[in-house]
Amino acid sequence: MELMEEYKTPEERRIEQARDRVQKIKKYYGNLFIYAVGIVIYVAKTYFGAPLNFFPIRYLNEFVMWCWTFFIVIQTLKILFAEKLFGTNWEQRKINEILEKDNQSKKRWE
Repeated sequence: MELMEEYKTPEERRIEQARDRVQKIKKYYGNLFIYAVGIVIYVAKTYFGAPLNFFPIRYLNEFVMWCWTFFIVIQTLKILFAEKLFGTNWEQRKINEILEKDNQSKKRWE
């Protein structure tokens, strides 16, 4: 049974955040792999004339590939450059700052 957010210790919150980050990265690499397969199929169909005219592959055209590429780039920026821009130190300081504010507000009302 999962504890309510306010009763979690800072260590439990850090573990949960790390678990969430690993899940995001795992999902990103899964999407990147599927995108790579899509690129291979698109190139085979468009430039090498492979007879791939069955249902989902039939609609794999240039517009779909541009949109797909755009979303992969956005996802890459969110995952990789958020870490570079803010860094783990910044994230840790913010977490500690929020926890400290929570502790101070609880002490005032007790």
